[in-house]
Amino acid sequence: MRKYVLIALGLIVLIAAAVLFAMTRPDVAKLPEDAVMGVRPNITTPRNQILPTVGIAEVVGWQGAAKPVAAAGLQVAAFAKGLDHPRWLYRLPNGDVLVAESNSTPRKGGGIKGWVMKTLMGRAGAGVASPNRIILLRDANGDGVAEARSVFLSGLNSPFGMVLVGDWLYVGNTDALVRFPYKAGETKITAAAEKIADLPGGGNHWARNVVAAPGGKSLYVTVGSSSNIAENGMDAEKRRAGILEVFPETKYVRIYATGLRNPNGMAFEPQSGRLWTVVNERDQLGSDVPPDYMAAVDIGDNFGWPWYYWGGYPDRRVEPANPALQEYSKRPDYALGAHTASLGLAFAGDAKLGTRFANGAFVTQHGSWNREPPAGYKMLYIPFGPNGFPDQRAKPVTMLSGFLNDEGKAQGRPVGVITDRTGALLVADDVGNVIWRVTGS
Repeated sequence: MRKYVLIALGLIVLIAAAVLFAMTRPDVAKLPEDAVMGVRPNITTPRNQILPTVGIAEVVGWQGAAKPVAAAGLQVAAFAKGLDHPRWLYRLPNGDVLVAESNSTPRKGGGIKGWVMKTLMGRAGAGVASPNRIILLRDANGDGVAEARSVFLSGLNSPFGMVLVGDWLYVGNTDALVRFPYKAGETKITAAAEKIADLPGGGNHWARNVVAAPGGKSLYVTVGSSSNIAENGMDAEKRRAGILEVFPETKYVRIYATGLRNPNGMAFEPQSGRLWTVVNERDQLGSDVPPDYMAAVDIGDNFGWPWYYWGGYPDRRVEPANPALQEYSKRPDYALGAHTASLGLAFAGDAKLGTRFANGAFVTQHGSWNREPPAGYKMLYIPFGPNGFPDQRAKPVTMLSGFLNDEGKAQGRPVGVITDRTGALLVADDVGNVIWRVTGS
């Protein structure tokens, strides 16, 4: 009798394993990466997954003289090496460059899910403790290499965005927008932080970017969702998955735009003056859908998360449904590929890289962890037209590649991007621990 019971149990285990494999097997992309890019991307039928496809590029760093590959007509070299998880960049008026060395706060929760997330983050180079500081880099002699560095601010809490307004430097900590008094040319701030606004902390998507509105009377702050598709309920998403507008003098906070799962980079398009952002979309619908995107954002916009993506495609996993939102869920302006983790955004504005890169947007793609084959791991240039929107006739240009080596391992992962005082581009590489500088030939 015992023999038959063991056989039955064995069959049950085999069947369960087969079902689990069928439900969680890697979803290999059926479309090339660029098919899910542009003004009119190919939006295919989603594939619901119990667990997401996992395709993490193991981080090995830059060995010897290795460096990214620049597009024809461009050159790339290190502006600064030996940093500690550099995520975001900001240029001060005197040309000094601030670097937020940062990472997520320790994630709560244990068990199998917690162990899996910790393992995946470690393999992707995101398992290191957050340095919680801002470094100042100075290239005093103008040779394209920062010969001086100092710890500008320390004791922060997963800092990300930075912006100077008047004599105040604002910093987006993961749980608060704070500011410090700033004097031109100083290399260290010792004054205590003044809290301007509390920000939702915890959960997924820890980075809080911040830019100043024209005139400096208000600031825009990105706050990503705490979950994938609000699986913990909408109460956990209050003042999240959107952009907040903060008025520093009164410390008043309002929701500027919502339905943005995880907005990161923000910048103002030079011709129109409109605010743009790049957004990371949801997981577990397969390797081809939905696309991360770039969009112009106006007050009151709702881009549909968690109920809809790409202007009205329903995510039927979300309950209860919200059919009323479908008709006014705003469609993004430009798709950036599925699961590319597009993070950084800068417009050509004062860039001096030649006429080919004179009117458009630079977008850094940190790279997928949940797509087969991998996507992203590069920096793109999106040509714009005279109307202040992406040129529908032009294709994106890969400006920097080579972050994945021939074995598919990550030498680096690009994040923040800005122009320096000469018009070159600076790109933060958080697992390569380098700031790269891109110049015209």
